[in-house]
Amino acid sequence: MTTTCVMALLLLWACPVDPYRTHSDERKDPEPSRDQMGTKNHHQDARSREVRECQRCCDPGEESPHKYQHYPQYQIVPQINITLLKGEKGDIGERGPLGKLGRAGQSGPPGPNGLKGSKGSLGLPGESCKSYFAAFSVARKKGLHSNDYYQTLVFDKELVNLYGHFNMFTGKLYCYVPGIYYFSLNVHTWNQRETYLHVMHNEQEAVILYAQPSDRSVMQSQSLMLQLERDDQVWVRLFKGERENAIFSDEFDTYMTFNGHLFKPKQEL
Repeated sequence: MTTTCVMALLLLWACPVDPYRTHSDERKDPEPSRDQMGTKNHHQDARSREVRECQRCCDPGEESPHKYQHYPQYQIVPQINITLLKGEKGDIGERGPLGKLGRAGQSGPPGPNGLKGSKGSLGLPGESCKSYFAAFSVARKKGLHSNDYYQTLVFDKELVNLYGHFNMFTGKLYCYVPGIYYFSLNVHTWNQRETYLHVMHNEQEAVILYAQPSDRSVMQSQSLMLQLERDDQVWVRLFKGERENAIFSDEFDTYMTFNGHLFKPKQEL
């Protein structure tokens, strides 16, 4: 189709056509004779004289000067539609390099809330709730006097020892459940003697229990709370004998007691 249109345009361009022809040209007579030519020249000279006398061309009886005017001939110049010569679409070229990132735009408004999702599957059962306990209460029925060394106060009567956390042979509590513990110590002083003891946390003195020498023997007590970690130790120590130091007791009554229990485990802090 494209080739046919091109050939038609080339034929039009090669064959000139007379596009403009008036009816007066069709009615023209054959070439005039000499007499006619002389008469025509005579009339043309007369008209030239009349023109010099500035007469109007539109006066009656005068012929229009444009009556015998010849018009130029025109030739058709073919115009080729370039779109008809357009070739087929070529292949896609290679992709160019990635350009630089533009500036970040402003964040848009939040979108509408989505639909509520379906209920999830049931999870695995967790561990059962565990309760932690630790408690002890021990006593001593024998009095004790100081010597040249520190002495660990060992108790000879077990009142309460939950899970065996208090060792009766060493006189120490061994912590198996970390947390906060409450302790209390009760002793009976010896008249005319000084009473001087420490509640120990590992190898550090936590609190002191002290009573000055007196003519009377009285009950003395001390209490405290400690935060223990696993394998910590708590025990009672009698001060060494720089001065006469003693605690009283007998085999008939119980005067000395050492108590402790877990107040709150570490997992709950």
